[in-house]
Amino acid sequence: MVRIGFILAFALLMSACSTSRSSLTYFEDIDSRIAQFETDTADLVIAPHDELMISVTSFVPEATAQYNLPPTNLSTSENTQISTTYAISTYIVNTQGYIDIPSIGPLKVEGLTTSQLTDSLISIISRTVVDPNVRVQLVNFAVNVIGEVKNPGRFKVNNQRISILDAIAMAGDLTEYGKRDGILLIRESDGKRTVHKLNLNSADILDSPYFYLRQNDVVYIEPNKIRKDNSKYNQNNAYKLSVTSTVVSAVSVIASLVIALTVK
Repeated sequence: MVRIGFILAFALLMSACSTSRSSLTYFEDIDSRIAQFETDTADLVIAPHDELMISVTSFVPEATAQYNLPPTNLSTSENTQISTTYAISTYIVNTQGYIDIPSIGPLKVEGLTTSQLTDSLISIISRTVVDPNVRVQLVNFAVNVIGEVKNPGRFKVNNQRISILDAIAMAGDLTEYGKRDGILLIRESDGKRTVHKLNLNSADILDSPYFYLRQNDVVYIEPNKIRKDNSKYNQNNAYKLSVTSTVVSAVSVIASLVIALTVK
């Protein structure tokens, strides 16, 4: 009977371990042969409250000066001649989706990609300037990675494209308690927040329309069953310890009172 009981206990223990185990492998269903996936240009779409850096230049700087912010006078020393340079123009998209560019006026930019805005500005400025060079960059491009990663936080993106894998790498990768098939992408678009569930265990994520992130996206990695069970276990133990401590304290107080009354 003792042997049977030991065998049953061991079987239950192994069963519990196997059910709580989770896969740590990314893209475990990918073919061992060379796999090909379509790459998206992933141009960022401009939204209200975005901060845009726009610079307009040409072979003749004076010709494009009117399309930039007012000039700033800079002096390197008291004896050198004061030189005039043009600062890079920075604009905040208002709640209606417009920016106000010198010599152009209010311009609707909401819903455009940075490339589309660049082309639009080149088309407008080309009416008065020969071969203008326009650069548009989103300044406030940042993403948030939270949950079961080694270094959660908000990360500023220096270029104009970042994938969900890049964001996870910036956060130090998932911990062993991160649920690989429980990646939540929270995105705000057109005044609404949407939630999309992604699975790092599957290669399908490489073809997902949400593979590339947008400004202010939140990537949340859910904890797996082991982490949840450990959390419940620790909470229960803390509660039991608190109750036990309270009971011991109460018994100690009562014992002290009984001893004091008995001595009297």
